[in-house]
Amino acid sequence: MVLAAVGQICSTASITSNLAQCQLLVKKAAAAGAKVLFLPEASDYIASSAEQSYSLAKSSERDSFVSALQKDAVQQKIHINVGIHEVASESRLRNLLIWIDDQGAITQSYQKIHLFDVDIKDGPCLKESANVQPGPQIPKPFETPIGRVGLSICFDLRFPEISLALRRQNAEIITYPSAFTVPTGKAHWESLLRARAIETQSYVIAAAQAGPHNEKRRSYGHSVIIDPWGEVLADLGDEYQEPQIATADIDLNLVAKIRREMPLLRRHDLYPEF
Repeated sequence: MVLAAVGQICSTASITSNLAQCQLLVKKAAAAGAKVLFLPEASDYIASSAEQSYSLAKSSERDSFVSALQKDAVQQKIHINVGIHEVASESRLRNLLIWIDDQGAITQSYQKIHLFDVDIKDGPCLKESANVQPGPQIPKPFETPIGRVGLSICFDLRFPEISLALRRQNAEIITYPSAFTVPTGKAHWESLLRARAIETQSYVIAAAQAGPHNEKRRSYGHSVIIDPWGEVLADLGDEYQEPQIATADIDLNLVAKIRREMPLLRRHDLYPEF
């Protein structure tokens, strides 16, 4: 078994402050003996407007955010999975999830494919597609110190096709770094995450934003690690006071045991293969 850490922060428009939160969690995770730290979607910043978001993505502080975490990965001998923004065009950004290995190299990158467009009564109106470019593909799972990881982000959680596609390629851990709204989080966050773990017989690790980012936006929290039987091994809750981590052992023998003893023989002769 190998220890994994999941983090919980509250990003704002201050990249410097957000970096400090992340760096604190890197140190906490390394001190706990974790081999990998999973950080939330948009760990670099959460802006209050599309214009501010685009400006921050182009800033030198955003570049420094990534390079600082690369140095920390080397110093602390830990792998870091972190959500960031990147400029895609003159009007749109990429919502990215990158993997920084313990040598400081960015070895994997995933661009969010399902974008969050919603108008909640008495809640936020968010239209991610207005200024974010959807990703073109589902990347293959890859080997890590804790097992074979498949990457996805936040709203991807509502589409089982992506997790099933990753499972078909032998993913053992699936990520869902997120900034879930409070209403949707209360309604569906744990239910969907447990369902994805059970149906793919994989660990699910979901690092979450928590608390108020600005006067218009608050995130649900509840960073979790869930095992392939659907049991919640760690949950950081929704009360945000400071950056936190939770840890859990990733037992690949348990993954193999569940897949062996509860075989899921899909009828692809009757319905499409996801």
